[in-house]
This record gives sequence, C-alpha cells and structure tokens, in this order.
Amino acid sequence: MEALESTPEVRARMRRQKSRNTGIEMALRSALHAAGLRYRVHRRPVKGVRREADIVFGPARVAVFVDGCFWHACPEHATWPRRNAKFWRTKIEGNRARDQDTDRRLAESGWLSVRVWEHETVEEAAARVHQVVRARRRDGRV
Repeated sequence: MEALESTPEVRARMRRQKSRNTGIEMALRSALHAAGLRYRVHRRPVKGVRREADIVFGPARVAVFVDGCFWHACPEHATWPRRNAKFWRTKIEGNRARDQDTDRRLAESGWLSVRVWEHETVEEAAARVHQVVRARRRDGRV
C-alpha cells in the first residue's frame, strides 16, 4: 500500500473524527425521543449482515443512518481532496457503494433504510423519520 502524504495537523484532525454519537446524531435522537419514539442505537438490524445502523426501530423495521457529507459524498456538499486524491476517491466511492449495498440487503429482509445527511436540520430529519416509523408500525402506535 502506498504511503499517504499527510501532515501532523491533518492526522490529529482525522483522529478526532467521531464515527458514532456525533452532534447531529445525538440531536436527532433527542428530538425523536421527545416526540415519543423509542429506539435502539448502534445495532445491526439484520442478523448476518455486518452493518450497524445509528438508530433502529425494531417493530417498524426502520434503520436510520446519519451520513456525513464528506464521508458519503453528499450531492450538495461533497468535496474531493486534492492531496491523496486517488486514495480519497476510492475510499468515499467505496463508502457510497457499501451504503447502497446495505440499503439493498436491508430491503431484502423487509427493512427500510432512512438516510439523514449531517447538513439536514434536526427538525426536518426527525419529522421524516417519525413519519416513516409511524407509517410502518403495524399497530399504528409511534
């Protein structure tokens, strides 16, 4: 594997990047809980599929993923680094391919994936998730 060109500042910044319990994720969970929804966090919705959702609504079979604009190539905010460009393009495109594969695998098992971008307002994202969960609940409760 080719060594990546980097600086100590970049390495330190990358080490600080959270992969779970990010600010938007925590705010979304808080809004959903305040709306009366109960859920599990950081769970694999489907046994045998090694993919972890950020928020899982078991009875409704809804898995919520909070995607970072950089890491998942947001159509509005994606940037492509100039330094180590080949590495980053491969990494980010791989993330997107894995996301699509995850959505497909969950759908095949009767689950619905909901993707929330980090730039979305918490209110909009929570309303969308709430609507989907309510529509998919068999007993009509939220």
